Amino acid sequence: MAGPLIAPSILAADFARLADETAAVAGADWLHVDVMDNHFVPNLTLGLPVVESLLKVTDIPMDCHLMIDDPARWAPPYAEAGAYNVTFHAEAADDPVAVARDIRAAGAKAGLSVKPGTPIDPYLEILREFDTLLVMSVEPGFGGQKFIPEVLAKVGIVRRLVDAGELTILVEIDGGINDDTIEAAAEAGVDCFVAGSAVYSAADPAAAVEALRRKAAAASPHLTAG
Repeated sequence: MAGPLIAPSILAADFARLADETAAVAGADWLHVDVMDNHFVPNLTLGLPVVESLLKVTDIPMDCHLMIDDPARWAPPYAEAGAYNVTFHAEAADDPVAVARDIRAAGAKAGLSVKPGTPIDPYLEILREFDTLLVMSVEPGFGGQKFIPEVLAKVGIVRRLVDAGELTILVEIDGGINDDTIEAAAEAGVDCFVAGSAVYSAADPAAAVEALRRKAAAASPHLTAG
């Protein structure tokens, strides 16, 4: 079995020093980029030009989380640019499967994200069309929020399907992940952990990544420290 993946979120980084902040987490598995359009969520962050710039300065696989309207139009270009994983929201898509297929055709893995209040059951049938499920453990839009433990029930549902061989998907969680919450998420069955301030507020972000990885591996029934 693989070890836990840690994906530092550059939403918590210093935007004036993004290249340096990316280099500071050189041991990370993915680099999580939150794209917000001030429509789907009440915040505006960064977009494709910044992602294209970051791709030139790092070898860390880019994990783009699109909190945007009309992902059918805007998601494939992130894949074309070279993002490793492109995730969009179930709540924003009229035809999530079509968007996923376009993302995959453009060369990236396709991810589906659900807000804390969105049930997972209506989407279980289509998850086989996706590579990643991103369970939001805070309301999307702003960093630094408090972890919502109730969402771990959704993680458990999908983990059981994966363990039974009915699904092949990586389960990712985003929101309020830190030293105090990562163990519960790992125990529930998460594979990939997005961490923002827990990494970037640390004196040594790379060491913070390693510490979170060790903690997740120790608490997880399905991941190893390997």
